[in-house]
Order: sequence, then structure tokens, then C-alpha cells
Amino acid sequence: MLQRERVYISPEEYLAMEEKAERKSEYFNGEVFMMVGASYNHNVITGNFFALLNIKLEKSTCTAFASDMRLQVKANGLYTYPDVMVVCGKPEFVAGRDDTLTNPILIVEVLSPSTKNYDRGQKFMLYRAIETLVDYVLVDQDRPHVEYFHRQDDGRWLLTEFDTIDAVLPLESLDMELPIARIYQKVDWQGVG
Repeated sequence: MLQRERVYISPEEYLAMEEKAERKSEYFNGEVFMMVGASYNHNVITGNFFALLNIKLEKSTCTAFASDMRLQVKANGLYTYPDVMVVCGKPEFVAGRDDTLTNPILIVEVLSPSTKNYDRGQKFMLYRAIETLVDYVLVDQDRPHVEYFHRQDDGRWLLTEFDTIDAVLPLESLDMELPIARIYQKVDWQGVG
């Protein structure tokens, strides 16, 4: 059996390709991974989460970013597009760029069937190398279920899960709470499955 030969590129080559690309892609260890389009529920949840944060952060020094802002994890070289992220204070960018952040305090990923294991596993492991990251939130798009990881003072990550629509999600890094019903507002549960 023939195996496809992998072509490795540099981060600079990846960034140059992204500037011309019609679709976003992730980059890790010299390889580029195309991102697929998101479902209705995925887009609704991402929009809801971003809108809630944007309103609640209005008078703070923190800024919410939607999925078009790229993130680089400096410690391991991952380039990716989180669904939502928040930076508090001055945004830090990759040198010479204004489209690739390096210092989020919060990252939110809406789980897709094709990426949920990656988001919970290797991607979270790579994200944990971000020194500024305090909160990581995973939102299921197929049922009311939110996984909230909060970095403790000793560096351990504490997981709290929410399985009811009437629960409230605390975001300790931002000293706020978000009603889970608002995160799932206008989600089409009948279209799931």
C-alpha cells in the first residue's frame, strides 16, 4: 500500500498561505489542517457566547474575539481559530502581525462531532501551555452540556460540568456568570441527529 507523503511547511509559509486562502486552516508541527464549515447550531452557540461576553465586557479592559481571530500557542507552535476567546489588558500578537493573538485568558470551543475528541484531548493539552489561559469552556451543540475547566492557583485544572439549561456558567477569570439558557438560545434541538 502506498502512503501519502507528508509535506511539511514553516510557520511563515503557513501564514502566507492563510492570507490568500478562502477557507481557514490550523497549523501544527509543520502540517496544515483544513477546517470544515460549521453547522447551524454551532454558529448560533458561537454567536450567542460572543454576544454575551461582548455585552458583559463593555466597560472592562477585556475584549472578546470571534472565530476569525487566529491564536498562536507560543510554547508549541499551534496556530488555530478558537470559536471564542477573550484577552484582558493589552492584546499580544505574533511579531509583525495584527491577526494572531498569543495571550487569551478564556477560550471557548463549540464541540463538533468531528473535533470533539481533539478539543477535549490534544487541543486542550496544547492550550494548557498558554501562560495567560485561566478558563477553557467546551459547549456541546447536540444537547445542553457545558464543560468548564478552570486553572487553579497550583496549576491543576478543575472540571465542572453543567447538564441543565437552567444552570449558570461561572467564568472565574472574568468574574461573571452566563446563563446557559442564553448560550443555547435559538438552538434547533429537533435538527440534531
